[in-house]
Amino acid sequence: MRVSLLTVGKTDIKWVSEGLEVYSSRLQHYIPFEVREIPELKNVSALSKEQIKTAEGRLILKALKDSDELILLDERGKEFRSVEFADWLQRKFQQGRDLVFVIGGAYGFSQEVYSRAGGMVSLSKMTFSHQMVRTIFVEQLYRALTILKGESYHHE
Repeated sequence: MRVSLLTVGKTDIKWVSEGLEVYSSRLQHYIPFEVREIPELKNVSALSKEQIKTAEGRLILKALKDSDELILLDERGKEFRSVEFADWLQRKFQQGRDLVFVIGGAYGFSQEVYSRAGGMVSLSKMTFSHQMVRTIFVEQLYRALTILKGESYHHE
């Protein structure tokens, strides 16, 4: 079983990239993990928000295998405390499917992506930049795995 983080566009913020690398490398001790980036759309000024979401949605769906479980990082998703997220993740691991968490573009996801998703997770009621969410999510994934292993990273 593998876990992936699929993002729309690259990050150009140095500290986000550095944080993402720190926690991605730590995750390798627990699970096969990768960050995959879908190229940002070009020449979108003439497109509506819906057209952008549809085009990004096609790219997201194209990046998936039929057997992948798609989990959207979405403000309307389920919120967890870190320990609850670890428990939820453990149940997902027991299903044996590859998990693909997705951070969408600035306008969110197309209806086709929502229809394909097996779940939605919210990191907060607050809104974070799409670039910052990468590091925040990967740190929370790392935290969840240390909780599952009974390690001392998380204090409660």
